[in-house]
Amino acid sequence: MHDHRRLGRELDLFDTDPLMGAGLPYWLPDGAIVRHVLEEYIREVEREAGYRHVYSPVLGKRELYEISGHWSHYSDDMFPPMELGAEQVVLRPSLCPHHALIYRSRSHSYRELPFRMAELGGMYRSELSGVLGGLTRVRAIQLNDAHIFCTLEQAVEEARAALHLIARAYADLGIRAARHRLSLPGGGDKGKYVADPALWRRATALLREVLDGSGIAYEAAEGEAAFYGPKIDVQIADPAGREATLSTVQIDFHQPERFDLHYIGPDGAKHRPVMVHRSIIGSVERAVAHLIEQHGGAFPAWLAPVQLVILPVSDTQLDQAGNLLRRALGQGLRAELAGPEHGSLGARVRAARLVPYQAVIGEREAEAGGDAAAVRLRDGRRPGTVSGAELLARIAERVAARGTGLWGDE
Repeated sequence: MHDHRRLGRELDLFDTDPLMGAGLPYWLPDGAIVRHVLEEYIREVEREAGYRHVYSPVLGKRELYEISGHWSHYSDDMFPPMELGAEQVVLRPSLCPHHALIYRSRSHSYRELPFRMAELGGMYRSELSGVLGGLTRVRAIQLNDAHIFCTLEQAVEEARAALHLIARAYADLGIRAARHRLSLPGGGDKGKYVADPALWRRATALLREVLDGSGIAYEAAEGEAAFYGPKIDVQIADPAGREATLSTVQIDFHQPERFDLHYIGPDGAKHRPVMVHRSIIGSVERAVAHLIEQHGGAFPAWLAPVQLVILPVSDTQLDQAGNLLRRALGQGLRAELAGPEHGSLGARVRAARLVPYQAVIGEREAEAGGDAAAVRLRDGRRPGTVSGAELLARIAERVAARGTGLWGDE
C-alpha cells in the first residue's frame, strides 16, 4: 500500500518544515515538474473547452465575504482578518466571490453566454492541526476552479459538460472515481446553510437532471453540501479505502443574487444569470497526492519528472549518450544522463526504476552505427535495440497521447 507522504519524501517531490508551518508543504524540483505539467494540462483542456483564464488576488476585503455569505456561514474555516488602516482584509477561502466581481465589472449580453471563467488560484483554509497531513489536507491550496455564467436553460448542459471534462481528465491521469455523490444540506445545523428552501429545491432538481441525463450512478448524502447550494462530488479512494472529494460541480442561484449579477437579454432587459461552479481536479495538492499513491510514484510518461534516462555502460559511450541527451532535450523531453560515475549499470538501472524509459548504450549499440540504444521499459519489457530517432519519436508519441501506455502496443 502506497503512502504519498512517505513516497513524496523518498522521491524528493515535496517536504515540510516547522518554520514554514503545519499544512504548508513546499515543492522540490521533481514535484514542481509534476505540478507544472498537471497545471498546464488542465489549462489546455479548459482552453479547448472554451474557458477563458483570469488571475485574481488571494486577499479580499472582509466586506466581500460578508456579501458572498462566507463570513456568516464559513468564517470558522477562514483565517482571521488583517488590519490595513481602517479596513480589514482576509485571505480568501474560495475564488467564487472574486470571479463574481470580475463578471460584474463588465456588461454582458445574452449572446456572450455561457461565459466560462477559469483560474488556477491560491486560497487558504484555517484547518486544525489534527487533520493536516501531507498534501491531502493543507492550509494553502492551489485550486483548479472555474465559474460559468449562463442562462437557466444552459445550466444543465454546462454542468453535464463539466462532468465529461472530469471523466476525460481522470482517463488521462489514470484516476478512478470511487463514486459520484449528490451532496445535500443536513437538517441538524440550520445556521450552516443559506436559508432559502426554494433555492435548494431548484438547484437540487437541476443537479439530479444532470446526473440522470449523464447515466451516472450516484448516492445522495445529507450534510455534505456547500453552504450556498447542493453539489455533485466526485469521490476518490486511497489504497486504504479512505474516501475524499476531488472534483465538484455545482449550480448556484445564491451568489448571482448576492452580487446582483445580470446580463442583457434579447428583450433588452436585465436578467439574472446562473453560476455553475466546477473543478476538474480540485486542489492540485490533493490531486498530486492521489496520483503518487495511485501510481506508486511511477507516473504516466507524460507526467513523469524524468521521462528518459540514458545509461552508457562505460566512459567510452559517453559521447554517444551525450548526443542522445541533447537531442531528447531539444525535442522537449525530460531526460537525464546517468554515467558510470553513478555506479554499476545494475545499480543505475535500479535507481531509475520509476523512469518510464531507459536507454542503455554499450559496445554493441555503439558498433551499430553510433545512433542506437537498447531500450528498457519501466514495466520490465525490453523492446530491443532501436535507433535514437525511433526511440525519441516513440516517447514523444506516447507523451503527446497522454495515455498510461509506454510503447504504443499495449
